[in-house]
Amino acid sequence: MTYIRTKLHKEIHIDSIITLHYFEYMKDFTFQGEAHDFWEFLYVDNGTVSVRYDDTWMTLNTGDIIFHQPNEFHAIKSIGRNSPNLVAISFLCDSPAMEHFVHKSYTLTNEERSLISHIISEGKNTFSTPMHLPSIEQVKIKAETPFASQQLIILFLELFLITCIRNHPENAVPVSAIPKDSPEKQSTKHNRLERIIQYMEFHICEQLKLPDLCSEFSISRSSLQALFHSEKNCGVIDYFNQMKIQRAKDIIRNGTMNFTEIAYFLSYSSLPYFSKQFKAATGMSPSEYSSSVKGITEALRKNQEENH
Repeated sequence: MTYIRTKLHKEIHIDSIITLHYFEYMKDFTFQGEAHDFWEFLYVDNGTVSVRYDDTWMTLNTGDIIFHQPNEFHAIKSIGRNSPNLVAISFLCDSPAMEHFVHKSYTLTNEERSLISHIISEGKNTFSTPMHLPSIEQVKIKAETPFASQQLIILFLELFLITCIRNHPENAVPVSAIPKDSPEKQSTKHNRLERIIQYMEFHICEQLKLPDLCSEFSISRSSLQALFHSEKNCGVIDYFNQMKIQRAKDIIRNGTMNFTEIAYFLSYSSLPYFSKQFKAATGMSPSEYSSSVKGITEALRKNQEENH
């Protein structure tokens, strides 16, 4: 028999890694921006940030990712109530398939978040430079690394990009862009709105109703709703429910309560109702959220240490 070799084509080929970071920023974090001649993506593992690409601002929430093509100016500003956790990975790749990622942003699936976790985990095994310092401009290889750890980083990254292209077709609806207002203008709030939000925060464990707020602040129902729709693009109770979900996410990350305790603490009528509201707000169940990139990465790290 005569066997003939078939050479397989690679759609995505990563030439080299530039940076690999997992940042836990302060909630007032601002990065003024830069442009460089390589690809970069920013994934929000927790919190809310406003990201600029060229002259467009867009808001990214937990689970969202944005890709920056070479020479595209980009900047970041934290705009949420909590400190953001961000993954930033930059790399060289001139594969034509990368055109898919030009001006792309979307919410990642569990599979895609898991792949990022593997990249970060292998990065910790491979690089001596710390991942949490934004000033690092070149990753350095440890003197001793697990077998093929450098290759695994490239393979996981290529698999991540391939998976994204398959899971998010060209006609996918992108994360909402905000082309006109800067984060500074977006974050300007009416004094009354601030007082109402502070009141909500203080009563986060209760079941606030619209009449309660109207009575407390001597404001009509229509005026209160108009204020929140103008400044927050949502209704009053919708915003309060978002605050509850954010508090639940913080507690899950801290690991101080189980899901039943969180539901009771935040005055949800039952655990199933809490889980339903949580999934409606985040796209993930509480257990799925607890398995976000950070959680998966820490679990991978622990398993690898135990194996060694």
